Amino acid sequence: MSRSAVPAPVTMLVTRHITPERYSDFLSWMRQGEILAAGFPGFLGSGVLQPPEGGDQYQIVLRFNDEASLNRWEQSLPRRMWLERGAALVRASHARRVSGMDSWFGPQGNAGAPPRWKQAVSIWLAYFPVLLAFTLLVSEHLSALPVFWRALITSVTMTPVMVFVCIPFVTRRLERWLRPH
Repeated sequence: MSRSAVPAPVTMLVTRHITPERYSDFLSWMRQGEILAAGFPGFLGSGVLQPPEGGDQYQIVLRFNDEASLNRWEQSLPRRMWLERGAALVRASHARRVSGMDSWFGPQGNAGAPPRWKQAVSIWLAYFPVLLAFTLLVSEHLSALPVFWRALITSVTMTPVMVFVCIPFVTRRLERWLRPH
């Protein structure tokens, strides 16, 4: 199969503004949704980013093998029923699909997307300090392991932290530099 024919994983980013007085009901409903999505073919994982203290905006990340898997999830009856059950818990909701680095910077063909070199600098600025801290804190405990296992543990630990926390944080902070107009 050619490289271009391999389906790319797709991420759905959902922003939900909750009804504050129904906070615990919302969390329970979200857990039900995560369990429901996990049962669908092509589901790769999910995460929920809570708002800061006093905030009401939750960020939900759902990742699927490909567009077809995400489409099946979005159009499924169980998902529609789950959304109906939670309608009173959410004041506003917005969803968008992204794949690859588009989730951090926007589609490359898009006029608003920063040049790749700025994207590379942004990723490095997120990655280097976290890798340095991880190395200082953990390398002593991993020193007895073969290089393969040290690299595996480091990459398995660092990848989700970078993808879901550090890179989004850095790109938000560098927004004016990345997109000066």
